[in-house]
Amino acid sequence: MASLITAVRSTSANIHITIAELLQAIRSVNPPGRWKILVVDEHSQKLLGSVLKQFDILEENVTLIESISSHREPQQFEAVYLLMPTTQNVNRIIKDFSDGRQQYLGAHLFFVDGLSEALFEHLTTSSAEPHLKGLQDLFVNFWATEAQTFSLQSPGLFFNIYSPPRNEAAFKSARSKLEEELRFVSKTIANVCITLNEFPYVRYYMPTHHTPLGPLKPNDQTRAPPPPEGSGRWRTNLARGDAARAYEVADTDFVTKLLALMVQQNLDEYKRINPEFPKASDPPRPRGTLIITDRSMDTVAPFIHEFTYQTMCNDLLQIDDGTKYMYKFQSSVGSYEDKIATLSDADSVWTTVRHMHMREAIDKLMADFNKFMEENAGFKGEGAASLNDMKDMLANLPQYQEQREKFSLHLNMAQDCMNLFEKHKLPLVANVEQCCATGLTAEGKTPKTLVEEMVPLLDSQEVINANKVRMVALYIQHRDGVPDEDRRRLYQHARLSMADQDAVNSLVHLGVRISRGPSDKDTKKKLKQKTCSDDEYELSRYRPLLRTVIEEHSANKLDSTLFPYVKDSPTVLSPAASLKQTTPQTTSLRSAKPSWHKAVRPNVLAESKQRVIVFVVGGMTYSEIREAYSLSTSLNKDIYIGSTHAITPRNFIDDLKVIEIAGVGSRAVPNGVSLAGAHHSYQEYYDEKYFIPDPPTPQRPALPVPKDSKPFASKLVKTPSTTSSASLVGSGTVEKEEKKKKKGLFRF
Repeated sequence: MASLITAVRSTSANIHITIAELLQAIRSVNPPGRWKILVVDEHSQKLLGSVLKQFDILEENVTLIESISSHREPQQFEAVYLLMPTTQNVNRIIKDFSDGRQQYLGAHLFFVDGLSEALFEHLTTSSAEPHLKGLQDLFVNFWATEAQTFSLQSPGLFFNIYSPPRNEAAFKSARSKLEEELRFVSKTIANVCITLNEFPYVRYYMPTHHTPLGPLKPNDQTRAPPPPEGSGRWRTNLARGDAARAYEVADTDFVTKLLALMVQQNLDEYKRINPEFPKASDPPRPRGTLIITDRSMDTVAPFIHEFTYQTMCNDLLQIDDGTKYMYKFQSSVGSYEDKIATLSDADSVWTTVRHMHMREAIDKLMADFNKFMEENAGFKGEGAASLNDMKDMLANLPQYQEQREKFSLHLNMAQDCMNLFEKHKLPLVANVEQCCATGLTAEGKTPKTLVEEMVPLLDSQEVINANKVRMVALYIQHRDGVPDEDRRRLYQHARLSMADQDAVNSLVHLGVRISRGPSDKDTKKKLKQKTCSDDEYELSRYRPLLRTVIEEHSANKLDSTLFPYVKDSPTVLSPAASLKQTTPQTTSLRSAKPSWHKAVRPNVLAESKQRVIVFVVGGMTYSEIREAYSLSTSLNKDIYIGSTHAITPRNFIDDLKVIEIAGVGSRAVPNGVSLAGAHHSYQEYYDEKYFIPDPPTPQRPALPVPKDSKPFASKLVKTPSTTSSASLVGSGTVEKEEKKKKKGLFRF
């Protein structure tokens, strides 16, 4: 399948699409002098650095990387600008070629997002126009965190979506602010679809058991005026008139619906300008589907203890953003030192075991380690039979530094997880969680002693408070709410702090009923947990509801009232029939541009599998990420999953604690979400989001640059054609590297 990320640049069918887009942009510029300069801004630099190493960039005949916001000296090279399409950046480009100044010999412009028509006109009617040699919109403004996973890395949006406005008067501004944020999210989702060369059907989650949440909650400030009295006597929706329908639409204005409509609008607009989108694939690929849901659909998954490797590690260990982990590494001399490891697709050990159950992952690690010892270290014996054996044997492999580090990293992570598994009584805690989440015991019966099993754990001082919060939250959801007195007693047994109690109580803001009276009936939910009978692990019986959604969609059984289509839906649902559709070739986003306007998109690798793209508004769990990979195999489809951000149980509980106060004190938005309403235009919002202040004027002049840079250029050109430009920094001597640094080739 087409991968959203891979760490190794490749020409195979599994190449990372975002890498291909960015590399193609840089590679497409071939000035007469061969060498070129890359100009980036703060955000595009981070985006570039997340998928490419500096060596990969320099290998494309890039001799210098500069920040557009820094003070730069004129250069006798052409430049590739890779920037966010902000007003500020457009003005900086124009400034580079204004008032007699010519910063570079020419400018090739690549914008990470689509450039607005207003900024395009401003740019092409400016003094910079004669120097512009090309312009292209890349549509790659998203973070490809894994091969099948993407993110906005915007955890603060959780509060925009679910935090209740502070008072009645604040509803209107809070809603306008949320709609502005959703517009940005919709453009990011459209970027993913465009990058994948996919024009999908769009479906969205329509809850039936609660009204819209947060700023979208029906309110007089945001609801249309009520219809005239007497209009309710009409039975048909058509006869009741526009006023009645406009008044009632607030009851169905769910965040998923608003976002789905915006995504459809963005894709339709792109296709209107590019009528040949999407590019035809050979063999033909059935049209895919985008499914938009949100965190309120499944409020169980974020609380459950999962025991697959990636999920368990992110739950129990201190892993920063799911990628950075600090551990103790034993050096070849026997001393221990702190190392920070990056967990990514570049680590083959990580990608092999991350979705395995921890028991299987440990067995796999030991098997691979013993195989490595036999093949490379000449080891003869019984091999490692435990994690401690591996630890002892690793100390005797100083000559295999890279493999030692990989095995040492995952040895440490697995061992730390298992230690915490026993220390925190997770076998007992997880059994209670599984019974609450599935509504069944391991034997498949209704749990009748759940309270008796849970209360001793709530009373125990060996069980940490975070795990008590998780059990209480799951139990309340299992019971579909409990009497206030019972809830108070649960809090008392667990000795929960007020903040911990707030976390449980705040589930109401995600549509969960936590309080139940004697006459209250069960909440009717159309989407329910399916019993999983094929799992051999008793503590891993629960499956996220997202799995059910994807499976039922693939089997054409997903309720169309629960997940309606925005616009068109498949007329023929059989996979064989959907293969017959044909799609023409992609063209430029802009149709009538000057001749220098290069907007031909690179060929996107085609495969025949049908795609399902899932977007979870408000945060996706690592268990849901795992399901995307698992179902890709079992359903024979390419399944991608994305979200505003990835969440762990710890993050989720911390966010719930402050959801009432709009995120004040949270890690994502310490000062809380802005109380101001939306901007006057989307461009203003975008400009503020990616604003980069100009640096102060340097106090002393920079090192002089010779006016005639031909000697330097000719020195680079003399590099033999059989030698890659990477030799300048990659395969050259240390002396060459030092000379390059002295010449100031990297200006960050």
